[in-house]
Amino acid sequence: MSDSLTIDAQDGIARARLLLAEKPDAMVETLAREAGVSTRAVLELMPPEGRILIAAERFEALWQELASWGTVMLLVNTPDIVLECEGALPIGSFGHGYYNIHGDSPIGGHIKAANCAAIYVVDRQLPSRRVCSVQFFNGAGEVMFKVFVRRDAERALLPDQLARFEALKTKFN
Repeated sequence: MSDSLTIDAQDGIARARLLLAEKPDAMVETLAREAGVSTRAVLELMPPEGRILIAAERFEALWQELASWGTVMLLVNTPDIVLECEGALPIGSFGHGYYNIHGDSPIGGHIKAANCAAIYVVDRQLPSRRVCSVQFFNGAGEVMFKVFVRRDAERALLPDQLARFEALKTKFN
């Protein structure tokens, strides 16, 4: 790698660190785009106790665990859309190069699971609330999708899902 690329990467990380301090409740993808670094690079700047890395090889086992949680919030964030969908995650199966998910849920389709390079259990304490998610990253350090612990009518995290989320921190580590 050339020296200018190293300096640019260091500048991007420094910008990301400043943006994270200025906007602690901003979406990580937004901060990454503003800083010119990957989303995973910004996540890695967050306190280590708030993120636990799970090996990508655990994709299917982790998906099956998440599928037992009932209705969750699935989020996909691209530069063009932040798509939120509530539903149960269907149990999937591998075929034709994809992890195929279909069932009685609004969540369905085909995931290129082989592109998953890392999975994080992310527990963020924002100024206004706690946010708990499982985030699947591709090799470029960008989020493929996130699965969130849902909230009740009073905006509190659902206790059953929160307990399952806490268990992930040791079960898949």
